[in-house]
Amino acid sequence: MKVDTDGFLADLQALRRFGAFRTGVHRPTFSPEDMEARHWFVSRLREEGLEAEIDGIGNILGRSPKPGPHLLAGSHLESQNEAGWLDGALGCVAALHLARAGLPVDVAVFSDEEGHYGSFIGSRSFTGLLEEAEIDRLANRYHGKPLRDALREVGLEGRPRLRAEPGRHKAFLEMHIEQGRQLEGQGLGIGVVTGIVAIWQWRITIEGQQNHAGTTTMAERRDAGLTAVRLLTMIDEEFPRHCGERTVWTAGRIALSPGAPSIIPGGAEILFQYRDVDIEVLRRLEGVLRRCVAESNRRERCPAVLEAMSLSTPAVSDPALQDALAAAAEAIAPGRWQRMPSGAGHDAQYLARVMPAAMLFVPSINGISHHWTEDTSEEDLALGMRVLAEGARRIIEG
Repeated sequence: MKVDTDGFLADLQALRRFGAFRTGVHRPTFSPEDMEARHWFVSRLREEGLEAEIDGIGNILGRSPKPGPHLLAGSHLESQNEAGWLDGALGCVAALHLARAGLPVDVAVFSDEEGHYGSFIGSRSFTGLLEEAEIDRLANRYHGKPLRDALREVGLEGRPRLRAEPGRHKAFLEMHIEQGRQLEGQGLGIGVVTGIVAIWQWRITIEGQQNHAGTTTMAERRDAGLTAVRLLTMIDEEFPRHCGERTVWTAGRIALSPGAPSIIPGGAEILFQYRDVDIEVLRRLEGVLRRCVAESNRRERCPAVLEAMSLSTPAVSDPALQDALAAAAEAIAPGRWQRMPSGAGHDAQYLARVMPAAMLFVPSINGISHHWTEDTSEEDLALGMRVLAEGARRIIEG
């Protein structure tokens, strides 16, 4: 399958100028820079003969005039704050160049994958999982602007929201940077994604007794902070005995109350998450977490309460699509690819609910992502484009 990799790289570089920040981009959802990028992308879709529009949630859809069966491909254009130039943008430009190469591909750009206003609002809207009532409630996590106000300010208020057309698409494909070091560390150029991990998020609340740090003896104390530290240590010792090969876990927030240096903490809150692509591993670790909390409550003076915040479902890539991408990778880069799970969430996990879906990874230099130093070599970008195109051809003709 022939693709213009020079044109592909040129379009990536052109998109990079919208919201340029150091060597990366700062392109928050519905910012002027984000909207400039969206309108530029619509113009590029139209230049390539696609019928393109922006819908009422900020999604872009470019429809191919070619006869079916069609593929759907894409990603997102907005960025995290002061972040990388490839995260999301790569998948959008790759989809554009699948269509440019003559394949019957519709191009999708999903709004706010990075979560400035909500959780995957674009891909959830496209797949029928975003209700109007949720749009009414959502606001920007950084400056508090309601989503409805943002949509009105950028001229999207009142536009209909596009939905996936039943029966039109044979599959969804998304190319992305790995956002880790597995490929680079093994000298590989391509990752065929086996599935997207689920994130199980928990809140642990610990109740102690706030008191004077100088006059309360150690024997009298009910220190919620120390209980939190000991509980996390126990969890970190137990999880390696029960986790999967690529399970990860993080205590992303530990808040002590009242948080003053001369006051014994009367309360502690821990936000704890773990990720894996295997539902059985996730369930097993839930049991480990519950046992650790129970053991803490047996030992400690400060009781802990465990609360589930969100328990998502892993999205397994379609096996036939995986095989087509793997065959393309072996044909173009023999021995320089592997199958691997995605440790981060992507729009593909929601598209997988309504059609077969798969992803292709290219390496991230030093594993960096969500930072302005994020980068991938032009050689690896071009290789990924060639493999994606060949894989798409095999899927369409298969």
